[in-house]
Amino acid sequence: MKKVLVVAPHADDEVLGVGGTIAKNAAQGNEVYVCVVTRAEEPLFSKTVAEQIREETLRAHKLLGIKKAFFLEFPAVMLENIERYILNDSIMKVLQEINPDEVYIPHIGDMQKDHQIVNEAVMVAVRPKYRHKVRAVYAYETLSETEWNIPNTVNAFIPTVYQDISGFLEKKKQALACFETQISDFPDPRSLKAVEALAKYRGSTVEVAAAEAFVLIREIR
Repeated sequence: MKKVLVVAPHADDEVLGVGGTIAKNAAQGNEVYVCVVTRAEEPLFSKTVAEQIREETLRAHKLLGIKKAFFLEFPAVMLENIERYILNDSIMKVLQEINPDEVYIPHIGDMQKDHQIVNEAVMVAVRPKYRHKVRAVYAYETLSETEWNIPNTVNAFIPTVYQDISGFLEKKKQALACFETQISDFPDPRSLKAVEALAKYRGSTVEVAAAEAFVLIREIR
């Protein structure tokens, strides 16, 4: 058994980027944890919407088989206003409680600033100098964030690892469908059809029916 931690800047990022891999690990008997860093807060989001998103998140997590979720409650779309050491320490505490073998984080080149900040904060927490060493760190892609930033050599998402989710694509779609506040109709990238299309495209790259793609950041064997 291994322990897997997925760090999501916002609720639903974990499903968009790693939903199939989460379901697959849970089905294999591995422990999967999710850390949702931010929460929708006023004045940008109403209290009603924030509560609905939390309910949607918990339903999706139950469906995927997630063992435990950590909610850090930082304000969404405002992480740049949080002292860096406070965010780093909060994520570090989650890592120290779980001692995960694998960690999944958002891609550093994502357009949303919260994604970039979370990527950097987690990389501080997974430095191999601590007693517990994370064996592998992967970056995942998030539709409507990873593909929409200014294209350059730093922002490009160049996958090096593919997870076959052929038997778990439907469960990923079911989990995403829980987020009624977040998904839209195709051709919006946050639609069930777009998620399915990306999974099939990534799968065709390695000749499987569906896959999720990741960038390997570090692996210790």
